[in-house]
This record gives sequence, C-alpha cells and structure tokens, in this order.
Amino acid sequence: MSATCDDAAERLTGYLGFSCTDANTVVTVRNPAELAHWSMPILEILIIGGAVFAFVHALRRLRRDGDPTNLSLWFASLVYLFVIEPPLYFPGWFGLEEQFGFIFAHNVFTVQFMFDRLPLYIVAIYPALSQLAYELVRVLGVFQRRGAFVGAVCVAFVCQVFYEVFDQLGPQLKWWAWNLDNKVNHPLLASVPMNSIMVFASVSFGAITYLLVKLIGQPAWSGRHFRARSLLPRIVLVGALAPLAMPIASIPSALFGGDDPNTTAQAIVLTIEIVVLWVVGGTVLIRAWLERRNDADSQPADAFVRIYPVVWLVVFALLWAGALPSFVGAQGGTTTDGTPIGNAPYTLLCFLAAAACVVAVLVPRSGPARRPEGTRIGSSVR
Repeated sequence: MSATCDDAAERLTGYLGFSCTDANTVVTVRNPAELAHWSMPILEILIIGGAVFAFVHALRRLRRDGDPTNLSLWFASLVYLFVIEPPLYFPGWFGLEEQFGFIFAHNVFTVQFMFDRLPLYIVAIYPALSQLAYELVRVLGVFQRRGAFVGAVCVAFVCQVFYEVFDQLGPQLKWWAWNLDNKVNHPLLASVPMNSIMVFASVSFGAITYLLVKLIGQPAWSGRHFRARSLLPRIVLVGALAPLAMPIASIPSALFGGDDPNTTAQAIVLTIEIVVLWVVGGTVLIRAWLERRNDADSQPADAFVRIYPVVWLVVFALLWAGALPSFVGAQGGTTTDGTPIGNAPYTLLCFLAAAACVVAVLVPRSGPARRPEGTRIGSSVR
C-alpha cells in the first residue's frame, strides 16, 4: 500500500464504495447527480452555501459596524482546519501513526481535495458552523455581559448541539466512516466517538472563539482599529494555537487510556464533561435570553442569524426524516444496509436545544431597540 492509502484507509474507503489507491493528489470534481447517496448534494449546498452566507455577513459586520471579529473568525477557522485535518488523514506523514493511527475516512463528494480525503463541504463547515454559533451567542449578549471565557463556553455548547444533528446521521448515510479498530475512537455514543463529541465538536470551536475574542474582538470593541497587516498574524496565531486545547481537554479521559484502555471509565468521564457543558452553557444562555428580553438596548439579529440556523435545522430534519425508516428498522444498532445508526435521544435533545437557541434570538424584545448617544455599533458587544 502507498503512503496515502494504507490497509486501514483501503478498508474504510472500500466500505464507502471507492478506492483510495488511485486518488488525485490535489483535487477531484465529480457529477453531484452520481454521488453515492441522494442526501450528499443537499448536504454540500447547505454547508457550502452557509460558509458563503457567513462570509457575506462577516463583511457586512466589518463595513457597517467596524467589527473585524466575524471576518477574522471565518479565516481563523480555516487556518485551524489546515492545521488539524492533514494529520488526521495522513498520521504517518507527521509521525503520529502510533499515537493516533487512521481515524476515519470521508466518502467522495462533488469536490474533493488531498487524495480524496478532504471534501469541500468539510472545508466550508468550519467557517459556517463557527460563525453560526458565535453569532447566536453574541446576539444574546453573552460576550457583552459575561466576557470572553463564558462566551466561548456557550459557543462550545451551541456548536455541539448543532453539529451533532449532523454527526449522528453521517455514519448511517455513509457520509464518512470511523475506523472502529482504532482505540482512539472508543468509547462510542452509538455510532459516534465520544471524544469527537466533546473535544472536536465543542472544545475546539470554543478555543478558537476564546482566542479570537481576546486577541481581536475585545480590542476592536473597545475602539481599536486593525489594519490587515496586524490582523493577519493574529488570525494565524488563533488558528495555530486552538488545536492545543484538544489534547488538554482530552487529559481527564486519557488518564484511563493506554495500551489497555478502560473505555467504561472514559465514557463516564466524557459523559460528565458533556453534561457539565450542557448545564453551564444552557444556564448561561437562558439567563442571557431573559436579560435580552428586558433590555431595550439589545442588538437585533441580522439576516444570517435569523435565516441560516433555521435552514440548518430544517434541512437536517428533512434528512433525518428520509433516514428514519432505515433507522427504525435497524437491528443491533445497524441498518439492513449494514450502516451504524446514531443515538436517538441525544440527537433529539440536540435538535431541541438548537431550536431553543434559534427561538431565543428571534423572540421579540420587550421594548424598541435604542442606542445610547455616542455609542458605536461595534462597541455594543464588549
């Protein structure tokens, strides 16, 4: 096998319906009508369109409010992507074969990069989801009232609930496949590694947000004007440093790891961490919503915040509806097509929590918005 297609990669890509042996080095473009599942082009449109929408929104925030935070977050999330994704796809290139091994493989979508390992929609999900979560939390006034750290915790929570309605469905529809022979992917919550739920879907996005708000957001909100040459190194620094949060966050469960990991103990630790995130993040957001309802000076939600989270939930509700017959008919956690299903109660909780976040920003305020004289729009979120 080649360095880009070892035994594990060949086995997983074969399960997904293609071979990694002759993959194009740079980019491959396919007919979206010929993808493996009807849901795949819909998924691409939702997420790539969301990244474009997020970029337009970030530009509007910069031009209208003088706030570069959104645009910086958009690019910092891409820097983060290109720091963490290549080692996941090719651990042997980075000397991480023994520590991590081959973790998962994406199926082939319309546009695919890096030996068919990286779909374009995965590139797009980083700026789309990070912007979605950040804006929901920002509009509720959490950063203004609670500061960068608490705001980042809330972003981590919001990212988890929105991401998991996608993450729990992907393995069933063969959007990707986890290498279950790899101990890194255990313990599982149904078909999804719990480390992925806590560390990737939550901590990583929270870390990006915290670093970005400290290095760019708070200085900008206090009136500092950034030029491109001063923003660029800060954006790169955020994207490069944020991955350090992942091994740090993994320490509690890693204490029960090693050559013979205690997956039961790891599952308990990760469950506690997830519950704590839900309790803390949910409590802060509920309080923020109540405070916003009584604050006539709170900022209205822009088009991106009003539209994209709703579209995300509606589209995934339809995709779940399409997958429901196979889900209900699954035996022993596996459909008749031989694909693993997600966890229904947890997915439903994530749907409800995500919908609650959307409702919180769309519910009318108790009074008309007004802005104190002499206050810059961009400085209203400190």
